[in-house]
Amino acid sequence: MPAGLEDLFPPVQPREPDAATGELRRALVVAAHPDDADFGAAGTAALLARDGWDVRYVVATDGSKGSDDPTQTPASLAALRAEEQREAARILGVQSVGFLGFVDGELERSRALLEAVTREIRAFRPFAVYTHDPEPLFHQDAFVNHSDHRTIGYATVDAIYPTARDRLNFPEHLEAGLEPHRVRAIYLFGSERPNSESDISSVIETKLTAMRAHASQFSSEFLEQMPTFWREPDGRYVERFRRVLLQF
Repeated sequence: MPAGLEDLFPPVQPREPDAATGELRRALVVAAHPDDADFGAAGTAALLARDGWDVRYVVATDGSKGSDDPTQTPASLAALRAEEQREAARILGVQSVGFLGFVDGELERSRALLEAVTREIRAFRPFAVYTHDPEPLFHQDAFVNHSDHRTIGYATVDAIYPTARDRLNFPEHLEAGLEPHRVRAIYLFGSERPNSESDISSVIETKLTAMRAHASQFSSEFLEQMPTFWREPDGRYVERFRRVLLQF
Protein backbone atom coordinates (compact mmCIF):
# COMPACT_ATOMS: atom_id res chain seq x y z
CA MET A 1 0.00 0.00 0.00
CA PRO A 2 1.48 3.40 -0.90
CA ALA A 3 2.33 5.74 1.93
CA GLY A 4 -0.21 8.40 2.78
CA LEU A 5 0.61 12.01 3.48
CA GLU A 6 0.44 11.34 7.20
CA ASP A 7 3.26 8.80 6.73
CA LEU A 8 5.37 11.06 4.56
CA PHE A 9 4.84 14.07 6.80
CA PRO A 10 4.18 12.91 10.35
CA PRO A 11 3.00 15.43 12.94
CA VAL A 12 5.85 17.58 14.18
CA GLN A 13 6.08 18.36 17.88
CA PRO A 14 7.53 21.59 19.27
CA ARG A 15 11.04 21.15 20.54
CA GLU A 16 13.88 23.05 22.10
CA PRO A 17 16.79 24.26 19.96
CA ASP A 18 19.49 21.63 19.55
CA ALA A 19 22.77 23.23 20.62
CA ALA A 20 24.70 20.27 19.20
CA THR A 21 23.60 21.27 15.70
CA GLY A 22 24.23 24.97 16.27
CA GLU A 23 20.64 25.98 17.00
CA LEU A 24 20.36 28.87 19.43
CA ARG A 25 17.69 29.83 21.94
CA ARG A 26 16.79 32.95 20.02
CA ALA A 27 13.39 34.38 19.10
CA LEU A 28 12.85 37.21 16.63
CA VAL A 29 9.63 39.26 16.72
CA VAL A 30 9.00 41.18 13.50
CA ALA A 31 6.24 43.79 13.70
CA ALA A 32 4.84 46.51 11.49
CA HIS A 33 4.73 49.39 13.99
CA PRO A 34 5.98 50.24 17.46
CA ASP A 35 3.53 48.59 19.93
CA ASP A 36 2.46 45.77 17.53
CA ALA A 37 5.00 43.31 18.90
CA ASP A 38 3.83 44.06 22.44
CA PHE A 39 0.16 43.71 21.59
CA GLY A 40 0.74 40.41 19.80
CA ALA A 41 3.52 38.69 21.73
CA ALA A 42 4.83 40.69 24.72
CA GLY A 43 3.79 38.04 27.25
CA THR A 44 5.48 35.28 25.32
CA ALA A 45 8.56 37.45 24.80
CA ALA A 46 8.75 38.05 28.56
CA LEU A 47 8.41 34.32 29.26
CA LEU A 48 11.13 33.45 26.76
CA ALA A 49 13.46 36.12 28.13
CA ARG A 50 12.83 34.90 31.68
CA ASP A 51 13.71 31.37 30.53
CA GLY A 52 17.06 32.50 29.14
CA TRP A 53 16.18 33.05 25.49
CA ASP A 54 17.67 35.97 23.56
CA VAL A 55 14.69 37.91 22.21
CA ARG A 56 15.00 40.62 19.57
CA TYR A 57 12.31 42.97 18.27
CA VAL A 58 12.41 44.34 14.72
CA VAL A 59 9.98 47.12 13.78
CA ALA A 60 9.42 47.63 10.06
CA THR A 61 7.99 51.16 9.96
CA ASP A 62 8.74 54.40 11.75
CA GLY A 63 5.25 54.77 13.21
CA SER A 64 5.18 58.34 11.94
CA LYS A 65 1.45 58.49 11.12
CA GLY A 66 -0.11 56.86 14.17
CA SER A 67 -1.50 59.91 15.96
CA ASP A 68 -4.36 62.42 15.86
CA ASP A 69 -2.39 64.85 18.03
CA PRO A 70 -2.10 68.12 16.04
CA THR A 71 1.09 69.05 17.91
CA GLN A 72 2.98 66.06 16.51
CA THR A 73 4.97 66.02 13.30
CA PRO A 74 5.95 62.80 11.55
CA ALA A 75 9.54 63.24 12.71
CA SER A 76 8.69 63.96 16.33
CA LEU A 77 6.17 61.12 16.46
CA ALA A 78 8.64 58.64 14.96
CA ALA A 79 11.27 59.58 17.54
CA LEU A 80 8.75 59.32 20.40
CA ARG A 81 7.42 55.95 19.31
CA ALA A 82 10.90 54.51 18.89
CA GLU A 83 11.70 55.53 22.46
CA GLU A 84 8.41 54.04 23.69
CA GLN A 85 9.28 50.76 21.96
CA ARG A 86 12.74 50.65 23.53
CA GLU A 87 11.22 51.23 26.97
CA ALA A 88 8.63 48.49 26.45
CA ALA A 89 11.37 46.09 25.38
CA ARG A 90 13.40 46.96 28.48
CA ILE A 91 10.40 46.19 30.70
CA LEU A 92 9.95 42.79 29.06
CA GLY A 93 13.60 41.76 29.10
CA VAL A 94 13.84 41.91 25.29
CA GLN A 95 17.56 42.25 24.65
CA SER A 96 17.57 44.34 21.48
CA VAL A 97 15.33 46.36 19.19
CA GLY A 98 15.94 47.11 15.52
CA PHE A 99 14.11 49.61 13.30
CA LEU A 100 13.99 49.09 9.54
CA GLY A 101 12.82 52.68 8.97
CA PHE A 102 10.15 52.22 6.30
CA VAL A 103 7.44 54.89 6.27
CA ASP A 104 4.33 54.16 8.30
CA GLY A 105 1.35 53.29 6.10
CA GLU A 106 3.46 52.93 2.96
CA LEU A 107 4.90 49.44 3.41
CA GLU A 108 5.03 47.47 0.16
CA ARG A 109 6.05 43.92 -0.74
CA SER A 110 9.31 44.98 -2.32
CA ARG A 111 12.78 43.55 -2.77
CA ALA A 112 14.04 46.21 -0.37
CA LEU A 113 11.72 45.01 2.41
CA LEU A 114 12.46 41.36 1.70
CA GLU A 115 16.20 42.03 1.80
CA ALA A 116 15.93 43.95 5.08
CA VAL A 117 14.03 41.15 6.85
CA THR A 118 16.27 38.47 5.34
CA ARG A 119 19.30 40.34 6.60
CA GLU A 120 17.82 40.46 10.12
CA ILE A 121 17.16 36.72 10.10
CA ARG A 122 20.62 35.85 8.81
CA ALA A 123 22.30 38.19 11.28
CA PHE A 124 20.33 37.15 14.38
CA ARG A 125 19.84 33.45 13.45
CA PRO A 126 16.63 32.82 15.40
CA PHE A 127 15.15 29.41 16.12
CA ALA A 128 11.63 30.92 16.15
CA VAL A 129 10.16 33.94 14.42
CA TYR A 130 6.98 35.72 15.58
CA THR A 131 5.13 38.03 13.21
CA HIS A 132 1.71 39.13 11.97
CA ASP A 133 -0.48 36.56 10.24
CA PRO A 134 -0.57 38.02 6.71
CA GLU A 135 -3.81 36.34 5.63
CA PRO A 136 -6.68 38.07 7.49
CA LEU A 137 -8.08 41.12 5.75
CA PHE A 138 -10.63 41.56 8.54
CA HIS A 139 -10.47 40.60 12.22
CA GLN A 140 -13.60 38.93 13.60
CA ASP A 141 -15.71 40.89 11.09
CA ALA A 142 -15.11 43.91 13.32
CA PHE A 143 -12.15 45.85 11.95
CA VAL A 144 -9.69 45.93 9.06
CA ASN A 145 -6.25 44.37 9.43
CA HIS A 146 -3.80 47.21 8.70
CA SER A 147 -2.11 46.87 5.31
CA ASP A 148 1.31 47.27 6.98
CA HIS A 149 0.52 44.26 9.18
CA ARG A 150 -0.32 42.12 6.16
CA THR A 151 2.68 43.34 4.20
CA ILE A 152 5.29 42.67 6.88
CA GLY A 153 3.69 39.31 7.62
CA TYR A 154 4.05 38.23 4.00
CA ALA A 155 7.58 39.64 3.76
CA THR A 156 8.69 37.86 6.93
CA VAL A 157 7.27 34.51 5.86
CA ASP A 158 8.87 34.94 2.42
CA ALA A 159 12.18 35.84 4.07
CA ILE A 160 12.05 32.73 6.25
CA TYR A 161 11.39 30.50 3.24
CA PRO A 162 13.01 30.43 0.88
CA THR A 163 15.08 33.59 0.96
CA ALA A 164 17.05 33.41 4.23
CA ARG A 165 17.53 29.66 3.86
CA ASP A 166 18.84 29.48 0.31
CA ARG A 167 22.40 30.59 -0.24
CA LEU A 168 22.09 32.26 -3.62
CA ASN A 169 19.51 34.81 -2.47
CA PHE A 170 21.08 38.22 -1.82
CA PRO A 171 24.71 37.23 -2.43
CA GLU A 172 25.80 40.54 -0.92
CA HIS A 173 24.94 39.01 2.45
CA LEU A 174 27.62 36.38 1.95
CA GLU A 175 30.10 39.10 1.13
CA ALA A 176 29.16 40.75 4.43
CA GLY A 177 29.71 37.49 6.33
CA LEU A 178 26.01 36.62 6.76
CA GLU A 179 25.43 32.93 6.14
CA PRO A 180 22.07 31.40 5.18
CA HIS A 181 19.85 30.45 8.10
CA ARG A 182 17.03 27.96 8.60
CA VAL A 183 14.22 29.07 10.93
CA ARG A 184 12.51 26.16 12.67
CA ALA A 185 9.25 27.64 13.95
CA ILE A 186 6.91 30.46 12.91
CA TYR A 187 4.34 31.93 15.28
CA LEU A 188 1.76 34.21 13.68
CA PHE A 189 -0.18 36.59 15.91
CA GLY A 190 -3.43 38.28 14.95
CA SER A 191 -4.52 35.05 13.28
CA GLU A 192 -8.07 33.95 12.59
CA ARG A 193 -6.83 30.34 12.74
CA PRO A 194 -4.75 29.99 15.91
CA ASN A 195 -3.57 26.47 16.77
CA SER A 196 -1.43 27.15 19.84
CA GLU A 197 -1.51 29.33 22.91
CA SER A 198 0.92 30.69 25.44
CA ASP A 199 -0.28 31.00 29.04
CA ILE A 200 0.96 34.45 30.03
CA SER A 201 -0.85 34.64 33.38
CA SER A 202 2.41 34.89 35.30
CA VAL A 203 3.58 37.88 33.23
CA ILE A 204 0.32 39.64 32.40
CA GLU A 205 1.22 42.65 34.55
CA THR A 206 4.59 42.86 32.78
CA LYS A 207 2.84 42.81 29.42
CA LEU A 208 0.39 45.50 30.51
CA THR A 209 3.21 47.67 31.84
CA ALA A 210 4.99 47.32 28.49
CA MET A 211 1.80 48.29 26.68
CA ARG A 212 1.43 51.37 28.88
CA ALA A 213 4.90 52.46 27.74
CA HIS A 214 3.27 53.29 24.39
CA ALA A 215 1.59 56.31 25.93
CA SER A 216 1.21 58.11 22.60
CA GLN A 217 -1.08 55.35 21.33
CA PHE A 218 -3.55 54.42 24.05
CA SER A 219 -6.20 56.39 25.88
CA SER A 220 -6.88 55.82 29.57
CA GLU A 221 -10.19 54.17 28.63
CA PHE A 222 -8.42 51.73 26.33
CA LEU A 223 -5.82 50.93 28.99
CA GLU A 224 -8.59 50.09 31.45
CA GLN A 225 -10.12 47.63 28.97
CA MET A 226 -6.80 46.16 27.86
CA PRO A 227 -6.65 43.11 30.18
CA THR A 228 -9.89 41.77 28.70
CA PHE A 229 -8.19 41.17 25.36
CA TRP A 230 -6.19 38.27 26.80
CA ARG A 231 -8.36 37.06 29.71
CA GLU A 232 -9.96 33.64 29.42
CA PRO A 233 -13.26 32.61 31.08
CA ASP A 234 -11.25 30.42 33.48
CA GLY A 235 -9.23 33.43 34.64
CA ARG A 236 -6.05 32.64 32.70
CA TYR A 237 -4.42 35.09 30.32
CA VAL A 238 -3.24 33.74 26.97
CA GLU A 239 -1.67 34.84 23.71
CA ARG A 240 -2.73 32.79 20.70
CA PHE A 241 -0.71 32.05 17.59
CA ARG A 242 -0.92 30.14 14.36
CA ARG A 243 2.15 27.92 14.73
CA VAL A 244 4.01 26.46 11.77
CA LEU A 245 6.80 23.99 12.55
CA LEU A 246 9.18 23.72 9.61
CA GLN A 247 10.57 20.30 8.77
CA PHE A 248 12.76 21.19 5.81
